[in-house]
Amino acid sequence: MKAVRSAMLAACALLCAGAANADITRLPPDVATAIAAMGPNLSRDVVMKTNALMGPLAPMTPPASVTIAMDVAYGDDPLQKIDVFSPEKAHGRSIVVFFHGGGFVAEDKSHFGNVMSYFAAHGLVAVNANYRLAPKVVWPAESQDVGAVVAFLKAHAKDYGGNAQRIFLIGHSAGANIVAGYVLDPSLHPKGGPGVIAAILVSLPASRVVSITDPDRDLIYYGKDKSLYQKRAPASHLNESKLPLMLVTAEFDPVALAPDAYDMAARTCVRDGKCPAFLYLKGHNHISEIGSIGSKDDELGSRILDFVRTTR
Repeated sequence: MKAVRSAMLAACALLCAGAANADITRLPPDVATAIAAMGPNLSRDVVMKTNALMGPLAPMTPPASVTIAMDVAYGDDPLQKIDVFSPEKAHGRSIVVFFHGGGFVAEDKSHFGNVMSYFAAHGLVAVNANYRLAPKVVWPAESQDVGAVVAFLKAHAKDYGGNAQRIFLIGHSAGANIVAGYVLDPSLHPKGGPGVIAAILVSLPASRVVSITDPDRDLIYYGKDKSLYQKRAPASHLNESKLPLMLVTAEFDPVALAPDAYDMAARTCVRDGKCPAFLYLKGHNHISEIGSIGSKDDELGSRILDFVRTTR
């Protein structure tokens, strides 16, 4: 009970401390108004409207000095491909790898050029990853693909100017789930551990049980046997890892999944005896938070950069 109470207090402290971190007022007023009007909802309509609002606000292509290797295969499946963005004269740079969301069943790396452009422009080797999708694969295949990307980069980092000893994973939504699953569950690691420095989990769903935002869809990946959910949830393995984590949530994240970020952050406070990096993006929703990277509201991008530069 003492640990649970401590976790609850930590979650409150995280929320209160982070409430003013993002500044959506740097974006056009109609953007902030429209996002607020959509509220804490997540639907195809919300996704499309938000992407239309955010798309023009951040560069989708990097500076000409950045070298891009497109559709590099890390496995045999057509979806097991990455794009690698290398800054000019890169040598021994930290590597950030982005895994998109999409509810385990959809999305594509091509829609997140702003993320790659931003991090490559700031001197990191930026990797945009696709992975196999349900229903073609089921748990834990998508987390295993995270591990396959890491293994590929460990072997080939120098080819792209990266440092194989400084790999950071960034996951958004379902991408955060599969990243968390990989880094926290020892059964998914090669000998010697996950092989990464830290993980950034943006709007993490299903940290405890399968998300209720769209349970029928989630069951396509997690399976129908509810007795296995607890074992398969990333948070079930939190105490089996000491990996540094950064947790991110948005003001208008759906209430069905938003508590998972606070739960994971609070439990990490208890695990480590100190609280992890935590960012609350005021004014943003589940989609606009990623779209904000590289925009005038640069809080998420800049905080990730700071986390990468200071985490050892």
